Amino acid sequence: MKVLGIIPSRFGSSRFPGKPLAILAGKPLVTWVVDAVKKASSLDDVLVATDDERIVEAVESYGGRAVMTPSELPSGTDRIACAAGDFADDDILVNIQGDEPLIDPKLIDELVLKLKNDPRWSMATAVTPIKSAADLAAKSVVKVVLDRDDGALYFSRAPIPCDRDAESDIAGGLYVRHLGIYAYRGAFLRRYIAEKPCALEMTEKLEQLRALWMGAKIAVVRTDDEGVGVDTPEDAERVSAILASRA
Repeated sequence: MKVLGIIPSRFGSSRFPGKPLAILAGKPLVTWVVDAVKKASSLDDVLVATDDERIVEAVESYGGRAVMTPSELPSGTDRIACAAGDFADDDILVNIQGDEPLIDPKLIDELVLKLKNDPRWSMATAVTPIKSAADLAAKSVVKVVLDRDDGALYFSRAPIPCDRDAESDIAGGLYVRHLGIYAYRGAFLRRYIAEKPCALEMTEKLEQLRALWMGAKIAVVRTDDEGVGVDTPEDAERVSAILASRA
């Protein structure tokens, strides 16, 4: 069994073109992500999956590994499966966002451990508490309902569970937001990318709903770290200052 950390990284971005190569504290964004992911002790290898030679060159110039993948792939999940190549059924592949240079490597290790220790899970992901009514209402914040074993029951852009009587305390831990990191068993990932998007996925624009629709069991790791992503040039400036302060 191998454990691979794969970072999808596309050059195109409607809000921030060329984002992976934006310079933060002296280095391209994507190379900061690679450095952070390499600190996860559970990974046997780390590689970047991209559709742009400029990203390959940047990653390799800083000692990382990158794999070219077709630009027409429909999702980051398809991109990591393509980059991994001939992976085995018992391999674990971790899909790590390419715009989070401050990701906690321990979170990656926790996701991998979930799959290693319990064969009932097809994949694993993470959540963090929702702390404001604005985040609960925002369609950009994906909410998750969990079962008693911290398995995902449903993901939605709507505020779920619905508080019929408006009496729930947001800070009580019932409401959690999804973090965009996934660990897959090789066998399930192969089944997943062979399945067409379902109506739930296309309606909510959430690809993880395809997994639930297929009957997969998704383990959820709780963390207090909300993550700090880079979505805009302004985010890049803010995160660059954080990285520089840690140097």
